[in-house]
Amino acid sequence: MAFLIALGLVLVFVVVLLAKTIQIIPQARAGIVERFGKYKETLPAGLNTVLPFIDKVRYQIDLREQVVSFPPQPVITEDNLVVSIDTVIYFQVTDPIAATYEIADYIQAVEQLTTTTLRNIVGGMDLEETLTSRDSINSGLRGVLDEATGKWGIRVNRVELKGIDPPPSIKDSMEKQMRADREKRAVILSAEGQRQAAILTAEGAKQSSILNAEGDRESQILRAQADRESQILRAQGEGQAIQTVFQAIHDGRPDQSLLAYQYLQMMPKIAEGDANKVWVIPSEITKALEGLGSAVHEVAGIPKKVDGPLTRVDMGPTEPQVPEDGGSTSSSAAVAAAIAEAEVAAHPGRPPEAEQPAPVETTDPSLDPTNVPAVEPQDPPTPLG
Repeated sequence: MAFLIALGLVLVFVVVLLAKTIQIIPQARAGIVERFGKYKETLPAGLNTVLPFIDKVRYQIDLREQVVSFPPQPVITEDNLVVSIDTVIYFQVTDPIAATYEIADYIQAVEQLTTTTLRNIVGGMDLEETLTSRDSINSGLRGVLDEATGKWGIRVNRVELKGIDPPPSIKDSMEKQMRADREKRAVILSAEGQRQAAILTAEGAKQSSILNAEGDRESQILRAQADRESQILRAQGEGQAIQTVFQAIHDGRPDQSLLAYQYLQMMPKIAEGDANKVWVIPSEITKALEGLGSAVHEVAGIPKKVDGPLTRVDMGPTEPQVPEDGGSTSSSAAVAAAIAEAEVAAHPGRPPEAEQPAPVETTDPSLDPTNVPAVEPQDPPTPLG
């Protein structure tokens, strides 16, 4: 029985001895071994053996990059405003021995160093610069912390400002300022829009005025051209009318009897009108008609009888022709020359008037003035008894 108890005690001692001898260090960690309270060695990750009851693994240092968020710290700016700034530190232990024996609590040391450095940096900035200079504050903090924690076996990788909170009164003032800035930009944009609208409206009115002026100019030109062509056509029509009357006179071979008949037809028209209240008819109407006939048939240039073949005058084209230069046609000039020749033949002693148009040469034989039938000179008219 005593043997079994002794065997059991031996087995328990062996198990405890093995447990003290074999040490398993997790990955990304380092074990600090002390012998009789003094540093002996650093155990790497994995299975390690130490002397039981002599060597002891005092610390296991985490070699991974660590993230520590510090609570907000009150910081006074250059313009004496208190702002709360909370930071985030990214660091990594590079020397487990220095991190164990050079500093008692490196996390607390980093926190206090961050606070003092942050107050030093922000104290030289005003509020506006503090709010807009996060990158420069981060760079300054990282440089100071990395330099100070190097001897502690710690490397600071990044420093970030998680939040910058100004006082509530300052927040209210900033909101009012931002609201005023937005209203200012809105008024400026509205004014710019009205300015652009006015410019575009003026440009549109200018273009409209130019187009209206061009339209009026074109319409006046077209109206002037239409008036010119209508006057030309009207002149050509009058010329053709004169030619037609002239042709009818030659075709009808007028004599003194025709002239007397036309005169008698015009007598009723003489009596027309409101002013003609009394019309006296001669008692001896026969003698009056004889005297009228004797007076009419003595008109120079009108023969008593017309003999010989009829001579027709070429009328030319029936459709009016508009000349390009707007002048009179050669046919109307030839007709005017023929009429002037007839008047000269009827009144040999009368000098030609200065305002009569000069005869125009023409190549159309039908419009030659020589084709007009000659009229016989008559005796001068006898006075009415």
